[in-house]
Amino acid sequence: MSKLYIVPTPIGNLEDMTFRAVTVLKEVDTILAEDTRTSGKLLKHFDITTQMQSHHMHNEHKTVESIIKRLQGGESFALISDAGTPAISDPGFLLTRACVQHQIEVDCLPGATAFVPALVNSGLPNDKFIFEGFLPVKKGRQTRLLLLAEETRTMIFYESPHKLIKTLGHFSEYFGADRQVSVSRELTKLFEETIRGTATEVLAHYIAKPPKGEIVIVVEGKK
Repeated sequence: MSKLYIVPTPIGNLEDMTFRAVTVLKEVDTILAEDTRTSGKLLKHFDITTQMQSHHMHNEHKTVESIIKRLQGGESFALISDAGTPAISDPGFLLTRACVQHQIEVDCLPGATAFVPALVNSGLPNDKFIFEGFLPVKKGRQTRLLLLAEETRTMIFYESPHKLIKTLGHFSEYFGADRQVSVSRELTKLFEETIRGTATEVLAHYIAKPPKGEIVIVVEGKK
């Protein structure tokens, strides 16, 4: 049956892979992978032999049309990213939108994504929140920070380890030194940790102990 499956994959611990995800990946005609080398290790672990095709941010504009034609021809595809849920700060939106426009069924499986456990274990309000993903690196960064300084909902950001100290410094500067912050690192992995405190306290911690790994920052909204 012609359908696109959006399939989350573990963000670290392979035991977080769902039974349904494994079944879907075994049954579809083709798996669209952000990095076929990374995904190849995952598929081998679960004895999945389905053929893979590269689909990432650098080629997705070129490959969407051909994938849509194959879906219209009756093939089924599963889209996976290197880790977590596709389209959440990863490729996936363009293909999903194209499927919706062409009335091709899209089925998104529930599963791993880094910002949900980071939000829940932060100890900050999670009844209302916004997901910002990665902040602009240069152009538009200051404008965005000034806007978010007035945000009353809990805010969630992704950040790379080598930019964490700079970003925490900006949070202290624009949001206030006493704004509560929670940084979750290497979620579900062996060296998982969450550091909580004011923006100043968390910044001091990572200046003394430079971070490694995947990072999610959860920031208290303005009171």
